[in-house]
Amino acid sequence: MMRTELTELGLEVQNLQKVYKSNDGSEPIVALKNLNLQVKKGSFFGLLGPNGAGKSTLINILAGLVIKTSGIVKIGSINQDINVREFKRSIGVVPQETNFDPFLTPYESLDIQAGLYGVRKSERKITQILKNLGLESKANAYMRSLSGGMRRRLLIGKALVHSPEVVILDEPTAGVDIELREMLWNYLKNLNAKGTTIILTTHYLEEAEALCERIAILNEGGLIACNDTIDLLDKVNLKVINIRYSNSHIKKVNLPKKASLKENKNKKLSISYDRNEIKTDQLLDCLRSQGVEILDLSTEEADLADVFRLLTKSN
Repeated sequence: MMRTELTELGLEVQNLQKVYKSNDGSEPIVALKNLNLQVKKGSFFGLLGPNGAGKSTLINILAGLVIKTSGIVKIGSINQDINVREFKRSIGVVPQETNFDPFLTPYESLDIQAGLYGVRKSERKITQILKNLGLESKANAYMRSLSGGMRRRLLIGKALVHSPEVVILDEPTAGVDIELREMLWNYLKNLNAKGTTIILTTHYLEEAEALCERIAILNEGGLIACNDTIDLLDKVNLKVINIRYSNSHIKKVNLPKKASLKENKNKKLSISYDRNEIKTDQLLDCLRSQGVEILDLSTEEADLADVFRLLTKSN
């Protein structure tokens, strides 16, 4: 079924900046550089970037854990600075850390969380949330008896107890097995289908490619790309070339700026490159000039991992 075009904004960030001042007189650290970002209401949005790109700073600002230096953050028409309580009730954040009171049960943990957000007893849907996350049988078990995957699911439950309009998930499937990852994927898809705006950060780029309709890529505190996932793949116009070579002494190859090495092992090179910037013949000539004796080659279309690698390398 085709989804209707979304125009209303779920999250808007305007000229957001975060500067950490040093106490030793050294240069201040700019974690976010006048970031502008718009996420449509009801969309599934990916937020990607290498370590140190500013993702965690942005998430912590949205969660109210870090005070921004300047800028405006809104959920719909709710301004974070003006309508503080309403803003907090409109957002749910799933952190990477899995810290819980070991003497609480999952039910008690969610019940306390709902109380902190002022959700009335009669309006709490704790049993339903636990059931949806596959934790119904563990509702009254002590937290210390839960596996890492169960605790990960419970973090999602804690972010949902107040029925927020926007849910932000920071590496929700990091370290979990494939079966649990697919279970969480399906749950998030269903949640999004019911109208919840979801913002996902992940290091599993195939996860972002499979789930997210639109993707933003941060690097060094700034936005370097933001587009529909399909358009992002097409716009960059990447190609991947796989080369088998004969000489065994090739350990390192130098590539043009708009090319990125994916793999070099077992006498096989895999390189992604921008077809608008580099011709295949140029790339092959570059390799031959470095003594690479080419036996065979094939090409394929790039995926999001290739796009990410190229964009974050060339900026």
